[in-house]
Amino acid sequence: MTTTFYKYQGTGNDFIIIDNRQNKVDKNNTKRIKEFCDRRFGIGSDGFILLENDEISDFKMVYFNADGNESSMCGNGGRCIIAFAKFLGIIDNETTFNAIDGIHHAKIKDDIVHLQMSKVKDIELHPNHVFLNTGSPHHVEVVSNLKDYDVKHNGAKIRYGEPYNTPGSNINFVEQITDNTFSVRTYERGVEDETLSCGTGVTAVALAMHSKKLTNENQLTLKTLGGDLKVSFQSNENGYDDIWLIGPAKQVFKGEFVW
Repeated sequence: MTTTFYKYQGTGNDFIIIDNRQNKVDKNNTKRIKEFCDRRFGIGSDGFILLENDEISDFKMVYFNADGNESSMCGNGGRCIIAFAKFLGIIDNETTFNAIDGIHHAKIKDDIVHLQMSKVKDIELHPNHVFLNTGSPHHVEVVSNLKDYDVKHNGAKIRYGEPYNTPGSNINFVEQITDNTFSVRTYERGVEDETLSCGTGVTAVALAMHSKKLTNENQLTLKTLGGDLKVSFQSNENGYDDIWLIGPAKQVFKGEFVW
């Protein structure tokens, strides 16, 4: 069966996206999904996304990591599928859609995608790091000289070590630039390598930096290898809500493959 796919990227985080409203894609074929995501033997991407019909919202997002396994929420993937839904004519400039962590609201302004993230209640402050879940689990650690930091080696060591072990966590290394600007590099589980950007990762970094009182601002700029993202939020006695991940999402190309 020949299937049309689209390639999208959000600050360098790239995804294969398919309109699966007719349910033609075999979601259980993880081996094939992994092959498509391979950068040498397939199309190449950090993740694989299906847009499907949903009974309670405009559409449903089904997300797979590059290893072929269905995974937790992906922020940049979410921004890309919103742009894709607009391209298909499913939505205009505002939407609600369903993902693995629940309903998300989103809007597009001047080609910039604003994605509302899930509320965050539990933030673990440790002496050398912060752990929280922003739709996906994230370890956030402040380091110096981030530009030359060995993200892949150190990220993998933490990702597979205690207390994360096999289930793992995404690992974010951070360096503060100004009161409201931070540089971020992320090792992503499922990709098992550094990616150019991670949406749930920069969201986690923004909330972690505010929790550690390294900033008092409630809108931060996060500089990734793939470009800049913004995260705005409101803090309260229960954690954080009204969290928005803001940045570009662009279609790169369209093609076909045999499923």
